[in-house]
Amino acid sequence: MKRPLLLTTHVVAIAVGFAGGVYLTPILIAPDAPTTEQLRQQVGETMFTGQFRRDLTDSDALHWGEGTLHVSAKAIALEGRVAPGPDYRLYLSPEFIDTEADFNRLKPRMAQVGHVRTFDNFVVDVPPHINPERYTTAIVWCESFGQFITAAKYR
Repeated sequence: MKRPLLLTTHVVAIAVGFAGGVYLTPILIAPDAPTTEQLRQQVGETMFTGQFRRDLTDSDALHWGEGTLHVSAKAIALEGRVAPGPDYRLYLSPEFIDTEADFNRLKPRMAQVGHVRTFDNFVVDVPPHINPERYTTAIVWCESFGQFITAAKYR
């Protein structure tokens, strides 16, 4: 009687610890988020804007973003927040998507801009070989878990 109970409690404790570590580690190691002023300086002249919203099809209580997206030739920034998580990447897509299935379908036609390292405001530099004018939508994607976080159509 004691062995099954001990085994169950230990398995539950390990699962809770693992889940807590996956959730808390990105928050604990995240660099300081840029202020709104720093964000606007790094982006420079904004060519396009868009909105991240919480109510997208595959967004949920743990996977969401909200705020204003600023797109320039040299940087893409969010003035807002995304749910914390590990290994977030910013992609540009030729079409608006709001599901994991659509992301996976269109991924070969997307451009990976870079890592999203902060959760309250972020700035991602645009590599020289990527032209944001060739795309319409910015997507935050969790690479580790293949999870859609949020998207914003900017043109």
